[in-house]
Amino acid sequence: MLSSADQYLLDEVVTLVRNALGSDVIGAYLFGSAVLGGLRHESDLDVLAVSKRPTTAQEKRGLIQSLLSISGQMTPQGRLRRVELTIVVESDVKPWRYPPRMDFQYGDWWRTEFESGAIEPWAAAVNPDLSVLIAMTMLNGKTVFGPRPEEVFDPIPHDHVIRAMIDGISGLRDDVDTDTRNVILTFARIWSTVATRIIRSKDAAAEWALERLPEAYRPVLSRARANYLGDEPERWEDLKDRIHPFVDHVVSEIHGLLR
Repeated sequence: MLSSADQYLLDEVVTLVRNALGSDVIGAYLFGSAVLGGLRHESDLDVLAVSKRPTTAQEKRGLIQSLLSISGQMTPQGRLRRVELTIVVESDVKPWRYPPRMDFQYGDWWRTEFESGAIEPWAAAVNPDLSVLIAMTMLNGKTVFGPRPEEVFDPIPHDHVIRAMIDGISGLRDDVDTDTRNVILTFARIWSTVATRIIRSKDAAAEWALERLPEAYRPVLSRARANYLGDEPERWEDLKDRIHPFVDHVVSEIHGLLR
């Protein structure tokens, strides 16, 4: 169940989508931590929307400006959590094919680019990670409005989910020094999913992985999990020399399972 502040934020996001797309919006779905054990201290509010048509450049600019003003910002309701909003065009994801295409995505990791005027800071509309987002939505997603997810999306083959996760490893490695907590937790989730075929929440995946890590790497994942849960402030200087070896070890474990 969402807190009043989180429900307020979800209502704001859904209103923005409805206003931008009008009658062309098919549905909106809440997924991620909100439905996988509950939102944590550093969880984003993850929303996936489906449209009959692509958003225009003007609609993208309007969504970005509005989301910049509420995502992670102080409001009369208090500090709102960060928003991740993804919009897909129905014909781009149904019938299903890999890799899928996205029409629009807002995430605070692109805040600098958005504030500089970019409306499509991503390198390409093809986005393998959408396979994971849609699979999570179909497994555990909550319908905010519109048809149920299984009426909108085709089933996502599990090997496409795994392929998307593997395709994302190189990009995660590139971001480990700038988005340390999130990258570490994402590697734990990939490892957990490849090993068990279950997509867990980030903290649950970390708990699974901690039991299987060598002692030398446990402090790295423990710190990331504690940061995510709000139990510790985020700091990495004391563990700096262990972060890349942790990543190397987990990637080796993942590839070992795939072999």
